[in-house]
Amino acid sequence: MQQLLQQAQKMQQDLAAAQQELAETPVEGSAGGGLVRATVTGAGELTGLVIDPTAVDPDDTETLADLVIAAVRDANHAAQELAKVKLGPLAQGLGGGIPGLPF
Repeated sequence: MQQLLQQAQKMQQDLAAAQQELAETPVEGSAGGGLVRATVTGAGELTGLVIDPTAVDPDDTETLADLVIAAVRDANHAAQELAKVKLGPLAQGLGGGIPGLPF
């Protein structure tokens, strides 16, 4: 029983470490062939946005807004995939998915 408890504690520590690493890992997404690039953390926090000047048309701000949204979505999708890779094996070791996580 003691060994099982120690194993569960180690898995919990490993999960916490993986979550911390994920929160600190930058992930990039883009839209418009790279005209707009968004950077998020593996936890999904937007930390950067780069817009190529050629994407800026004062008469068409809707397209720019669409590109920004698409780049952020792309980055968030990449962050979710990273979370699956980093946390998936740990979640399976805990007997299934972790509430609030997409796997």
